[in-house]
Amino acid sequence: MRKTRLLRLFVLVVFCYFSCVSVAFAQKTFGINGVIRDKSTRETLIGASVLIKELKSGTTADVNGKYKLALPAGTYTLQFSYMGYQTFEKIVDLKGNINLNVDLLPTGTELNAVEIHGVGANRAVTRNEMGAVKMSIETIKTIPVLMGEVDIIKSIQMLPGVMATSEGGSGFSVRGGAPDQNLIIIDGATVYNASHALGFFSVFNNDAIDDVTLYKGDIPIQYGGRLASVLDITMKEGSKQDYSVSGGIGLLSSRLEVDGPIWKDHTSFLVAARRTYFDLFLPLAKNEMAKNVKLYFWDINAKISHDFNKNNKLTLSFYDGLDVFGVKDPYAEFDYGNIVGSLAWKHLFNDELSLTTTAMMTKYDYSAGMAMGSVDALMKAFLDDYTLKFDFTWIANAKNTIRFGASSTWHTYGPGDAYLTVNDTNGYIGNETQTFSMPDNHALENAIYIGNDQEITKRFSLKYGLRFSTFSNVGPDSVYYYDANWNLMETKYYKKGDFYHTYTALEPRIGAVFLLDSTSSIKANYSRTSQYTQLAQSSSGGNPMDLWYPANPNIKPQTADMYAIGYFKNFADNMFETSIETYYKQMHNCIDLKDFSNTIMNPQLYGELRVGEGQAYGVEFFIKKAKGKFNGWISYTLSRTERKIPEINNGKTYLAPYDKTHTVNIVLSYNLNKRQTISANWVYYTGNAVTFPTGRAEVGNIILPVYSDRNDCRMPNYHRLDLSYTIKSKEVPGRRWSYDWNFSIYNAYARHNPWSISFKQDKDNPSQTYAEMIYLFSIVPSVTFNFKF
Repeated sequence: MRKTRLLRLFVLVVFCYFSCVSVAFAQKTFGINGVIRDKSTRETLIGASVLIKELKSGTTADVNGKYKLALPAGTYTLQFSYMGYQTFEKIVDLKGNINLNVDLLPTGTELNAVEIHGVGANRAVTRNEMGAVKMSIETIKTIPVLMGEVDIIKSIQMLPGVMATSEGGSGFSVRGGAPDQNLIIIDGATVYNASHALGFFSVFNNDAIDDVTLYKGDIPIQYGGRLASVLDITMKEGSKQDYSVSGGIGLLSSRLEVDGPIWKDHTSFLVAARRTYFDLFLPLAKNEMAKNVKLYFWDINAKISHDFNKNNKLTLSFYDGLDVFGVKDPYAEFDYGNIVGSLAWKHLFNDELSLTTTAMMTKYDYSAGMAMGSVDALMKAFLDDYTLKFDFTWIANAKNTIRFGASSTWHTYGPGDAYLTVNDTNGYIGNETQTFSMPDNHALENAIYIGNDQEITKRFSLKYGLRFSTFSNVGPDSVYYYDANWNLMETKYYKKGDFYHTYTALEPRIGAVFLLDSTSSIKANYSRTSQYTQLAQSSSGGNPMDLWYPANPNIKPQTADMYAIGYFKNFADNMFETSIETYYKQMHNCIDLKDFSNTIMNPQLYGELRVGEGQAYGVEFFIKKAKGKFNGWISYTLSRTERKIPEINNGKTYLAPYDKTHTVNIVLSYNLNKRQTISANWVYYTGNAVTFPTGRAEVGNIILPVYSDRNDCRMPNYHRLDLSYTIKSKEVPGRRWSYDWNFSIYNAYARHNPWSISFKQDKDNPSQTYAEMIYLFSIVPSVTFNFKF
């Protein structure tokens, strides 16, 4: 039945596609294209807005600052605008193809402290997308965060429908999705672990980042492989005109970024590095235990961009980072890190057709070691991806923009190798090392897609498309097969190169927007997504040793059908943006771990998993003030996320560990003057769903806890206030260097939000049990000095 429905939907999408293609040739159109830049620095302005006033529609500049329009012959007024720049208008008499480059002048006034969208004052109303939020680095810098370290992940956790999975952590849940259901990419390449310091910082250095967009459910057709969201992060390019240096010095970390031209007007570079220095101060501590600790992280970003000509551009992006935790004596250490790279060639065939070809590489690995008497133990695991992707954009005419492409990814999952080395009596490492290896898993994931953004009338437009994906398990591999009761039946070995199992999926997506007037609209969308790689997570907060594993003959890929509808309204000349969005998501083949499961160095990992159904639903309220000295946003989300798996909780429906009924986020900023800004954010959400002991039983002389149903209890509700004050250096004509001081307070009223609660037996009165709460942070002040020249 489900396949029949998918087939009908597929036929409908194909019919609509060919209908729009026929429309493409019905009327002669001409192209207007060019580059939008800063007039003084000559840097391209990514996301600058181009509005056709007569049509009340337009486009935005891409990552190269380029824009493209296709219009019938006629006279048009083009309006070019960008946050912090003067608006420029140009009247064009279109009788043939035109190349129009535009240089915008800075306004000379302060940028709004909070600006969620970098383009188009009424974009939230007119754009045919739901749940998509674009955040500029200027916005992110104003949000107070832990230790004053500007953090992309912590910033998106302040948006409606996005919820932190633990105190201070980088894990987040989007509209009921698990943390591993978020696709996080930087310049197109996947980042599997976006956290530093076990989640208290993210891997993204704000000095190297240009643009951040979060897609919450209405995932563009070119993306796949995850159910819940896409966090698309773009590294900024270095200037092709002038050299610059920027950075910051904080209490726990420092940053440095250098960029400039290699070949003026053609080639630029950017290098940004960051390191914490916990480890430099720990030897000075009075506590002997603290002196014994190893604790630090570092990362580096680099990007080279070269313009061959107006039609060809090549960019090379790179990220490398490492976290180290441990103690020196007795030896124990835990390390993890990411290496991510992408090489992208962007080619413009003509004014209507362009292609971006991207080769990407992702490597995530971790290791844990410790000394156990005369034995040294070491465990390593990894995950590697190699991807080739082709993305075409065809502006068929003024009313149809068609995107199509293909991608292929080779996955290698290294679930773990363990090494045991025996030391001799003199303390030297002996020659005898025992190795215990789990076989690597290999898989090939392919996808093709096509989609169209079509304007039906001036008030009504559609966005629709179809993605077809396949996932093949490839040998060498040893596969344990289980029966319906998860009992081991047999083991099969597949030799290298064997394609021993393949899944396929059709992923249709459709969205619509109807403009009620120039300031309000109604939007709706439906999307189906599939996920072939998932995370064996032992807690909602997650940790770097959680294991990524592929779908295989035992575990089907997860799928989700999501429906959403919303009302969007702007007020007071687009000064205020408001929206109400409601969603319902049905999830299939949801995966959870059985009770008392073992996921580390377990060759029969799939026997620890259980599969069922899930659902998530909710409503999001959002209001934002985007102009003036006082600005910010308020959001409220009412939601519920449930799972039903036959072998868990006696088959009864239970809450997901990241379910939060109520979530409130308030982000405010006030410009005292051109130099001084104060900001505050307040967070409130319902405590996490957890399993607690609700009774006790005595067996012999041993008292055993009796637990509630799974996730039938709640942690105490969470709330926190953060404050910051920024003062900038005076503006001096002709002076190229500037600086600012940022003073921030995390958890300003010292709320002791519980991180974990454990139940212990009273030593003095064994018949009594008490609860012990662990909290991570009280009030945390910090100061950061930032500079640029």
